[in-house]
Amino acid sequence: MSARIRSRSRGHVRPDFPCDPASGSPPDRRRRALLFAAAALAVLPGVAIGASDGFRIGIIGTGRIGGALAELWAKAGHELLISSRHPDDLKPLAARLGANVRVGTPREAAAFGDVVLIAVPYGALPQVGRDYAGLMARKVVLETGNPRRERDGPMATPALERGTGVASAEYLPGVRLVRVFTSVPYLALRSEAHRNGERIGVPLAADDQDALAVAARLVEDAGFEPVPVGGLARARDFDVGSPVFGRALTARELRQALGLLR
Repeated sequence: MSARIRSRSRGHVRPDFPCDPASGSPPDRRRRALLFAAAALAVLPGVAIGASDGFRIGIIGTGRIGGALAELWAKAGHELLISSRHPDDLKPLAARLGANVRVGTPREAAAFGDVVLIAVPYGALPQVGRDYAGLMARKVVLETGNPRRERDGPMATPALERGTGVASAEYLPGVRLVRVFTSVPYLALRSEAHRNGERIGVPLAADDQDALAVAARLVEDAGFEPVPVGGLARARDFDVGSPVFGRALTARELRQALGLLR
């Protein structure tokens, strides 16, 4: 029988994210995962905790990145609602991933999730915000898009100049935003998850430390090592054009490249 966890979203949970470049052994990963899990489960309002301690995750945009993460999170025991502009096309994927995965519309995904993943082309993000920000208010929202001038048009230029963390926050008012899964190639999400030895690092940035804890738990569950960089303004450190963008670096290499080693 599940229990209800009282939200502590006012900042009472402040996980100590490990920055030791030597971290990464299986015992370290297990300890870190337990810390992230405890912090994450404490901050989500109304999360039902059962045997799997899983989250309800709505995915808006189930393409290369959204589809890869859906597969990894389904295997980790989370309950998912995957969506796209053509939801019928996702039914074979949902059937393959099992009974905890259902298909719906983007609006249904925004309403369903305790956590929402937005994995759409960056040019679509303003419309997603206009359509669904109200449904996602105060929810933890993981956003993965990258502005591309050749694809997204003129809106990409100011987003890159200001930094996508700052720009995305304006497009998604009222949510607890985390920029994450933006810089690791989608092929690496499929091939490098849960690999032996040092895991691939995933940089993430957020102004809300509790939301950061939730995102870090989900990075761990996907089979990678979270590397918190700072607030949303620091998301530009792993934006398009940065030295780490488009590279599958170990967590140690990523911390070194981002100047995070102590």
